[in-house]
Amino acid sequence: MRRWNGWGDDSVLYPLPEGGPVKLAEWVGESSPPHDATLEEVIRTIPASRLPADATVTTAPEIRLRHARGQSLPDWVALRSGRIAAFPDGVAFPESEEAIQALLALAARAGAHLIPYGGGTSVVGHINPLPDAPATLTVSLARMNQLVALDERSHLATFGAGASGPVVEAALRAQGYTLGHFPQSFEYSTLGGWIATRSTGQQSLGYGRPEQFFVGGRMITPAEVLDLPVIPASAAGPDLRHLVLGSEGRLGIITQATVRVRQLPTYENFHAVFFHSWEEGAEAVRAMAQAHLPLSMLRLSDPVETETTLVLAGHERLVGMLHKGLRALGYTYPGKAMLFFAATGDEATVRRGKRGALHIARQYGGLHIGQYMGEQWRKSRFLSPYLRNTLWEHGYAIDTLETAFPWSSVLESVTAIRAALSQAQEAAGERAHVMVHLSHIYEIGASFYVTLLFRAHPDPDRTVAFWQGLKGAASRAIVAAGGTISHQHGVGVDHKPYLAAEKGALGMALLADAARRCDPEGILNPGKLF
Repeated sequence: MRRWNGWGDDSVLYPLPEGGPVKLAEWVGESSPPHDATLEEVIRTIPASRLPADATVTTAPEIRLRHARGQSLPDWVALRSGRIAAFPDGVAFPESEEAIQALLALAARAGAHLIPYGGGTSVVGHINPLPDAPATLTVSLARMNQLVALDERSHLATFGAGASGPVVEAALRAQGYTLGHFPQSFEYSTLGGWIATRSTGQQSLGYGRPEQFFVGGRMITPAEVLDLPVIPASAAGPDLRHLVLGSEGRLGIITQATVRVRQLPTYENFHAVFFHSWEEGAEAVRAMAQAHLPLSMLRLSDPVETETTLVLAGHERLVGMLHKGLRALGYTYPGKAMLFFAATGDEATVRRGKRGALHIARQYGGLHIGQYMGEQWRKSRFLSPYLRNTLWEHGYAIDTLETAFPWSSVLESVTAIRAALSQAQEAAGERAHVMVHLSHIYEIGASFYVTLLFRAHPDPDRTVAFWQGLKGAASRAIVAAGGTISHQHGVGVDHKPYLAAEKGALGMALLADAARRCDPEGILNPGKLF
């Protein structure tokens, strides 16, 4: 069963290796598990629903709790401590567009807010009811999750927006196709959520972002239905798909999406390469991207993340042998940086991608160590979020932030953000273990992903306050350096204060105007995005 206060299926565990607790204490200090509220204790805090009775809406307390928060650090602290500021007053599971239109009408009559809900994996507050808000109806798309049509001649597939990653891939693979969108939240996140937040998959270098694969669909708004026809390309004015992409439920509810799919690759290899330094690795990755090699992924960890990955991977004997061999060849901590790259396609394409990547890697001092570590990463990539549960149970919290910059400022921006995070730690008198990797690579620049590991305080408010100091410092540094406030997580609540710096006053006004046209009464997910 899915955990109500953590990540994933409660039968799946990710144990720490034998020396893990010692390393955690070394990095950020000794800790002890915070007190967690029980499910029964939290359910007793849920107030009565304020929605009028309706047969299509459930007001069962546990269902309302399970749709109350996402997966951000503040969400985790709220759920674990039982201090949840607001709950949806009801949850609906429509199975048709007509049912969604009826729910929009119900919310309008009741003066209620309505929050579209995909897989509940948001890490920036997209799905949270607001405190002191009117009654809130959460609408889950979970039952609108079928493969509606597959056009094999055109390589197009149409799904209900509630289809999760495993549902999408299983339906396509049965017919010999793949979408290739694999975010870390793949297990639960949905196609509609990927579109509404501009989610990016781990192999976006090869398979593209939603801007590339979302080619049409339908969105139900309180005003009317927005149809996005499937056309290969058009010069007929602005592309309205880009109004839907990243709309975060403010304009309407995405009910159906047509996506570009590809035939299943016949070959796919994941490789690991070590570099003497982060800087040399970054230059190699830039060169690979600008050489347009047929690769599906490039992921470069800085020295801190490289060492942390090896420490927490277990397999102590194998890792020890790896360290010994790397030291003998001059690849030593704290310098070495680890690159995972993937080549995907037919045999000739995979061979060409591997050959090109390794040729460039050698020019920058890269040492190829084969496929074993790359394949181990691939096998565990959707398991790694479960480590969050284990760390919490040892008294440690973990969170992430991400951005993107042009190549001319990627490395100096990482340095600036690290400096801002150091200042925030010093101000709080607390330590954080800060890890960085280049996660999505483009010809003109790269995104990077920052992971923060720190002690969870017995007082939940102090845990959140330390996180706010870190998150605020990093966000201000990102904006000051000219990066995007979000490359893949979206805006939600957490990034909303920084959006105007990127969009400008006129851009923000255009977004607000679009929302008023689609949702004149302002009932859809208010308080998010803008």
